[in-house]
Amino acid sequence: MTEYQVAQEEASSMASPDQYDVAILGGGIAGLSLAIELKKSNPAIRMLVVEKQKHPVPEAAHKVGESTVEVAAHYLRDVLGLKEHLDEQQLPKFGLRLFFSAGDNQDITRRVELGHAVLPPRRVATYQLDRGRLENALGLLLTQEGIPFLDTCKVQQIILQPQEEVHRVLIQQGTRTREIQARWIVDASGRNTLLQRQLGLAKKVGHEANAVWFRIGYPIDINTWSDDPAWQGRIREGRRALSTNHLMGPGYWIWLIPLSSGSTSVGIVTDARMHNFDEMNLFERALKWLHRHEPQCAAVIEQQRAAVQDFRVMKNYSYSCEQVFSDERWCLVGEAGVSLDPLYSPGGDLIAIANGLACDLISHALEGEDIEERAAIHNQLFLLLTNSWRSTYEQQYPIMGNAQIMAAKVIWDTAVYWAVPGLLYFHDKLRRIADSPAVLMNLARFATLSEHVQAFLRQWHAIARSNATDTFISYYDFDFMARLQIGMTAGLADAELEAQFAANVRFLEQLAGQLVSCVIDELGDGEDEEVRRQIERWQADPFLTELMAVYRQENQEHPINSGWITLGRQRRERQEVAG
Repeated sequence: MTEYQVAQEEASSMASPDQYDVAILGGGIAGLSLAIELKKSNPAIRMLVVEKQKHPVPEAAHKVGESTVEVAAHYLRDVLGLKEHLDEQQLPKFGLRLFFSAGDNQDITRRVELGHAVLPPRRVATYQLDRGRLENALGLLLTQEGIPFLDTCKVQQIILQPQEEVHRVLIQQGTRTREIQARWIVDASGRNTLLQRQLGLAKKVGHEANAVWFRIGYPIDINTWSDDPAWQGRIREGRRALSTNHLMGPGYWIWLIPLSSGSTSVGIVTDARMHNFDEMNLFERALKWLHRHEPQCAAVIEQQRAAVQDFRVMKNYSYSCEQVFSDERWCLVGEAGVSLDPLYSPGGDLIAIANGLACDLISHALEGEDIEERAAIHNQLFLLLTNSWRSTYEQQYPIMGNAQIMAAKVIWDTAVYWAVPGLLYFHDKLRRIADSPAVLMNLARFATLSEHVQAFLRQWHAIARSNATDTFISYYDFDFMARLQIGMTAGLADAELEAQFAANVRFLEQLAGQLVSCVIDELGDGEDEEVRRQIERWQADPFLTELMAVYRQENQEHPINSGWITLGRQRRERQEVAG
């Protein structure tokens, strides 16, 4: 027997027969990491994890979702204590990197590039994950902690009994049906969405997009696509190959993610209204699509097609949920509740946030507390965050064809991420947000701001006439980016955190006001009637007018380099706009 199987048998024998405090249905990263977090918070907890797949799972050709950003990395490294595994068994990530379309996309050096030129600070390190390797490590850790982990088990029925002491779950293990009783049920079943379907909680969203992906047993290094010395010299520290590299075009993006096993994950994500899914839902079709849109990428894959390890598809992958936390002793975590979009890799962040809220809720309930209000607050907070996050993607894919607008959007979205959810999560504020009415008020204020900015970006794109090439933009070209990123780890006391969060939201209003002002200034000299009418609508919008006023006021003492809006070129706004 393997070490894993021995530990699994020993853990199973330790448990009271089929009687648990918590039953977690799903042994992917969401369920496994929640089990570890619960165990750390409640060492005496009786818990069971049920998983339909056989463990250990295959490396490389396993689940998608290989890239982490700061919140998920902090969760895995610092909350769960997996630093050694991440440092030794996974790859460091060199940030998000994007290449925007230029001509026929035959020359990577012609494309506008947005990414890091130097390494990010170590205290905000992120990782490229081999999901199979990580889930196997989590499964082994679970059993070593004495937590029963039943693989190759199918959930047949969930019988919620909120008026009783326990819920019941019927699972099929081989030919045997087994009943599990647990005070709490956590659905971590991923896209099977067991409880969401059973309780009729599914909620459709306006984001219609599809994805296909495959793993190839070959290290694709985008840095080898050109030997141009100027292009090579853009990177002063780090390696392009360790970035999450994105090839962007109208209505689509391609990801290239290196894995520690030596494989590369390749994905194609498209707006369903702009690209026909039937043109890429088989490997040969996807390769033909790549030859048409991304020929440099297609050529590399063509040369290594014998090394392709798998091929997966996911149609209409985005959805939401009416409720994810209940005082009737159930929770939905991971994709069992909400699925956003793979751009910016938010999946791991949603796992971290939902798991933290679920752990908090379950811990207080097991201590005998009344959790009705806490469950309602956690549920409202999580859905507020995910709904705001979703506005980042809905109707935004057409923008990907314009380098200037999309670069500005990515910098805005990244600044928002570090200033709002990043700051709150690193300071463990989300589960305690009910104690801070000021934070809640500013969070709602930010959500309104975010919706207006995303709408403004769409409107700007509708009247944009030009694109750009041959430009490199580094995140740290703009001092506010480094300040917001490092600020997540400041370790502030609650009063200081509230003040900093309020300052962050105010700064984002200034940044949004600069965006509106600079775009109006840039477009205002033309004679195009459609452009003129749009500018008049913007200038008549009271919300945007207020943002421009904030910008003029704050910019007197705290000026911001406008190059993030104009592909690195600092512009001087017209007097009537800048004040």
